Amino acid sequence: MAAVQLNGIFKRYGDTQVVHGIDLDIDDGEFVVLVGPSGCGKSTLMRMVAGLEEISGGDLMIGGKRANALAPQERNISMVFQSYALYPHLSVYDNIAFGPRIRKESAERFKPRIEAAAKMLNLGGYLDRLPRALSGGQRQRVAMGRAVVREPSLFLFDEPLSNLDAKLRVQMRTEIKALHQRLKNTVIYVTHDQIEAMTMADRIVVMNAGRIEQIGRPLELYDRPANLFVASFLGSPSMNFAEGTIVQGDRGLALALPDDHVISLPDEAKTLTAPGARVTLGIRPEHIEAGADAQPGVTMEVEVVEPTGAETHLYGTIGGSSWCVTTRQRSKIEPGQRVTLGLPAQHLHLFDTESGRRLA
Repeated sequence: MAAVQLNGIFKRYGDTQVVHGIDLDIDDGEFVVLVGPSGCGKSTLMRMVAGLEEISGGDLMIGGKRANALAPQERNISMVFQSYALYPHLSVYDNIAFGPRIRKESAERFKPRIEAAAKMLNLGGYLDRLPRALSGGQRQRVAMGRAVVREPSLFLFDEPLSNLDAKLRVQMRTEIKALHQRLKNTVIYVTHDQIEAMTMADRIVVMNAGRIEQIGRPLELYDRPANLFVASFLGSPSMNFAEGTIVQGDRGLALALPDDHVISLPDEAKTLTAPGARVTLGIRPEHIEAGADAQPGVTMEVEVVEPTGAETHLYGTIGGSSWCVTTRQRSKIEPGQRVTLGLPAQHLHLFDTESGRRLA
């Protein structure tokens, strides 16, 4: 196993810089997820760690050793790709054994490792099959088995579940997390799926436009996002936002919205902002209280009702922005009906509209 340090890592293609001065310390045995929208630089960053992309500047340390100039095979890493990258003419066993054979290991040495990996990944009954006879999830397990047999210090996963259907993605992310808990290897995992990031990571690194926006444990980022980007990216459905102007109300500061809604703010707001400031309020859909018994905050005309079974999502518009309210109660609310929404003070987030940073 190995700790990983990235010190001022950047990547430039000609005059275009796509990764900007990344500083990140990953502890030995930690599961770190790089998450962000397509084009944010997360896969480029991983490929630099793997040695598949040249590092334009900065220092990469793997296990305390500078790795910038090391060839990929010298870094003691295993990488699992989105595309499986299996040899179609080789059996499952031979696909997993391909690496050890290339390294000229004896069969007596690698066969027990393959058998152990196959048992761990539920591939014992498939070792004689060709990849075309396997499901997508089974093919991804073969790719993982090939990585495990190498016995690396560091696992790299580059969007490994993107080609799977929704049910298989849920199953495979559980299996990958369980695999990490058994092997205790250091893992860097790239995804654009924030649900994968939230459910799998010890720590999440949120990236945007080649920069790190925030690093922290999943619930830390969910409960206290550092800026509007992180707040909007993490969570499904996404956090609701309302942009307005701070005004002095009868009971303290309030946020005046363009549609004449006025939202009272908690007493702590007076230490964060002042009348006249442009502020964006945020609150997650599951934290809103909806219905006649809700403490008045705002009212919303329901435009769409989405029952999912366990939850019901109510959609409408507040302050010119689309809002979603999530309730776990079976509701008889219909489109066109106005509902009272309570906005509990402990769940309100305030952001500076211009800079996007959190006001707290």
